[in-house]
Amino acid sequence: MKTIFLILKREYLVRVKKKSFLVMTFVTPLLVSCIWLVPVFFAMRGIDQKKVEVIDENGKFGNTFKDTKELVFKPVNMPVESAKKEFGKSGYDVLVHIPKDILENPKDLKIYSEKNVSLEVKRGIEKAVEQEIENIRLVEAGIDRKVLESTKVDVSSDTFSLSEEGEKDSSSGAATGIGYFCAFIIYFAIFLYGVQVMRGVMEEKTNRIVEVIISSVKPFQLMAGKILGVALVGLTQFLLWILLTFGISTAASSILGQSVGPQNRIEMMANQPGAAKTPPTEKAKTEQKNSPMASVFKAISTLNIPLIIGCFLLYFIGGYLIYSALFAAVGSAVDSDTDVQQFMFPITIPLVLSFIMAQFVIREPDGAVAFWMSMIPLTSPIIMMVRIPFGVPAWEIILSLTLLIGGFLGTAWLAARIYRVGILMYGKKPSYKELAKWVFYKA
Repeated sequence: MKTIFLILKREYLVRVKKKSFLVMTFVTPLLVSCIWLVPVFFAMRGIDQKKVEVIDENGKFGNTFKDTKELVFKPVNMPVESAKKEFGKSGYDVLVHIPKDILENPKDLKIYSEKNVSLEVKRGIEKAVEQEIENIRLVEAGIDRKVLESTKVDVSSDTFSLSEEGEKDSSSGAATGIGYFCAFIIYFAIFLYGVQVMRGVMEEKTNRIVEVIISSVKPFQLMAGKILGVALVGLTQFLLWILLTFGISTAASSILGQSVGPQNRIEMMANQPGAAKTPPTEKAKTEQKNSPMASVFKAISTLNIPLIIGCFLLYFIGGYLIYSALFAAVGSAVDSDTDVQQFMFPITIPLVLSFIMAQFVIREPDGAVAFWMSMIPLTSPIIMMVRIPFGVPAWEIILSLTLLIGGFLGTAWLAARIYRVGILMYGKKPSYKELAKWVFYKA
């Protein structure tokens, strides 16, 4: 055990001191934070308002267009050709031509500008014209627009899960998002750190360093120390990612939040029409309660977070140990990168298949396929993490983890048998038949 610890310590210290580890550890949280902070920043800035010049040849539109945050409409009474010639001097961003037959041919709308019109501006103009055409047709048909609008309803529902303890809030959206996120992290981590184990074994074998090491330690001890060392590196990196991402996101959110503070939001609400009917503080509270972020946190709070985190750690470690043992066996069996592919493909098939099947398991988390794939050790780390947020019986989790431990012991034994022979084999291209001989080879 002491020997394994020494190998683990060396493997850990060598890897965490590498520049690539430091760069990846500190750059990744910045990238993750930017992915969601940049859209928030631009959303807070808003979109520049575009001035739209409207030429109505139909005669029924006139001043009916309502200004929006993005578009300001102004009708112009002049021929289209003259408007196009004077457009550069008009100070407007967009020129809209509504032909006489727009009601019969709605697709004949023309939009002109000096530069390409953005999709958002184009869609905003089209939506405004569509709405006015609908209004005109309703009036001609003798239908009151207000009566029609009053018949439209927006149905939303609250979901609850029933158990012997009673009922509690549930959220299928949060369960789907958290489950798929955990599955992706495990899938990504197994590939990332499993390949590191394989590359490390190949490097030591190619440089003949292993011949010196193997004289003082057993092959299994070397393999176990290397696998556990990389596992500790992975856990360290994930912990730093979580802490740094949380810290950067919190700091950035605070800075962005200062640009529109609570007092400013209250003043903005007070200046809106009808604000006097409801106290500004009550409006602010209602706004905060109904905000998207509040909805997200409410949805997440319906999940069993401690269970999800605990199972994530167990399946993350279990899945990594199984696949890293197989990756170590592959690394010991080959001498070059060209030989890696033939052995990598069979190993990665269950991992890739489980990630693909995750999207179908989300649709039916209690189905037969989901159950059996969450019991197979090579697929359970991903499939079970997809199912757990939806609610899985305790006996299924215990059985799955038991089989995962058993699968690791079997995989470790198999990998160790290949490792002890392959690590000292040079110049011979291995085959599956050769690997089978190594498993039963008597040292």
